Order: sequence, then C-alpha cells, then structure tokens
Amino acid sequence: MSPQSLPIIDISALVAGESSEHIAAEIGQACREQGFFYVVGHGVSLALQEQLEHLSREFFAIDLETKMAIRMELGGRAWRGYFPIEHELTAGVPDIKEGLYFGAELPDDDPRVVTNKPLHGRNLFPEIDHFRETVLAYMDALTQLGHTLMRGLALSLGLQIDYFDRHYTADPTILFRIFHYPTSVRLGQAAWGVGEHTDYGLLTILRQDRYSGLQVKSGSSWMNAPPVPNTFVCNIGDMLDRMSGGLYRSTPHRVRNESHHGRLSFPFFFDPDMNADIKPIFPARPPVARWDGTKLQELSGTYGDYLLGKIAKVFPDLTDRL
Repeated sequence: MSPQSLPIIDISALVAGESSEHIAAEIGQACREQGFFYVVGHGVSLALQEQLEHLSREFFAIDLETKMAIRMELGGRAWRGYFPIEHELTAGVPDIKEGLYFGAELPDDDPRVVTNKPLHGRNLFPEIDHFRETVLAYMDALTQLGHTLMRGLALSLGLQIDYFDRHYTADPTILFRIFHYPTSVRLGQAAWGVGEHTDYGLLTILRQDRYSGLQVKSGSSWMNAPPVPNTFVCNIGDMLDRMSGGLYRSTPHRVRNESHHGRLSFPFFFDPDMNADIKPIFPARPPVARWDGTKLQELSGTYGDYLLGKIAKVFPDLTDRL
C-alpha cells in the first residue's frame, strides 16, 4: 500500500463567500494529481452528522425482515430504499455491503413524479424516530456544500464562479447513500465491500465513520484514505473528467472493511441535471487507458441517459422499473 496521503483543504473562506483563489488553486492541484481531497471548514453541523450515524447504526442492527419492508423493489422508478448484502454489483461482481438509497424528496404532484420520470419521487424511510428529518436535513446541508464546492471547482478551471450552476447544476441530480460494510476479517481477503470503480457524475462528498476501508488508486498502487475527524472526502467523477477534457481525472477507488467492526459510509453524489447534455469545456487531452475501457470523450446524449445505463448494470433486477 502506498504511503502517500490525500491533501486536506480548508474551504471556510469559500463557504463564507470570501476571496478563494488560493482554495481554488489547492482544489485544482488535487484534481490534477489525485482526483481526491479532504475538506475542512465545510460548515456542516457535526451534531447532524453524528445523529445521522447513530440512527444509521440503529437501522442496520435490526433484523433483515424489518429492513426489507422498505426494499428498493417498493421504490419503483424513484430508485429508493434498502438493498441487502450482495444485491448491488460493481463491474458485475456482488458488493459485500448493504445500504439505503435516497434522492431529492419530491411530492406526488411534482410534474416529474406525475410523468413517472426515473429517479424522481418520495423516499422510503424506516420507522425509526427522527430518521426521516435527519436524512432530509443532511441532504439539504450537503446540497449546499455541493454548490459551494462546484464554485471552487469552476474557479480552479479558470471559469466564472457560477459556470456549473448556470449550465449544469441549477437543478442538480442528488443521490445519497448510506452503506454498511460487514468486516472482511471473517469474510476473507477477497471480500471487497466495493470493487474498483470510478463515480459517474460531477462530485462525490463522502462522510466516513471512524473505521478505515476506502482505498484510492495512485499510479499502479493503492493508498488508504482513512477517516479524519469532521472532514469530508471529495472526489471528481466521470462527467467532470469529460468536461475538463481529461485535465481532471476521475480516479478509481475501492472499499474493504478490514476492521473488526461494521463500517458505515455516507456517499453523497452531486451531479448534473438529468436533462443536461454534457459538453467538454476544453479540448480533449490524449486518451488515457481507463480501468474499465470507457472512452469518456466519445459519450453522447443527456446525463440522464448515461446514468440510467449505468444503473442497469448496478441493479440489473431493477432495470425494467427504470
């Protein structure tokens, strides 16, 4: 395992709306060199984060039959709810994790729900006190953080600070997950919580609990991205790789829980509007061979088309619902 570490960037000035050129420079360097970085000074309530973790542990401790009462099959085209261990695939291989899927909470009379648009609708929540309001408050806070970080990313690329908001994220696609990884100590070294992959969209904002597990590819080796108190791990996704012409690379990563405890992680995906046509901002750089063979610069169509195609590979049993 590589001894390298990821940069930690204080974004408090960016959050406060102050001069942030130095923050943009740090973000740009991290995106060019690693594709991953930690942020501090993010302004998200620590009490809210800890409440979410407490309630999540309570949920995953209950019996499977109770958890299956909000299984994803009941979420239909909204793609929400619970899935058990080995029911999500990465590169065709079952993941050793269970989880809850959430998205922006929409009322039944929202036009996107009325027309049965995929990934739009209400969430499915367990019957645990304060779970619903905690998740919704956390998603609201992370959505604001996503907008803030995209402003920093715009500046880092030499663009107007509101470039992404004007072109792609005025109505972002918000996807939130809560994952529980059982320990691999008893499951064997081949038990990957999530195998090697890159993320689909623009930006991922990850909270980790106190147990390590995330690994980031660095050249031909891997480095750990251990939890750092009251930080978020951020990484760019395939769409920002495409927009930047490969200047910012979406970096492969994977997860294996090698602790003796169940590990929780909370990935929040801040992505383009489903109707957005993702166009390169800069000319494409010479192609670099990707781990999965995807040629990002050759993609066409809307982000929604691209995302639904990916979902079909992650949950093939739900494909007919999307």
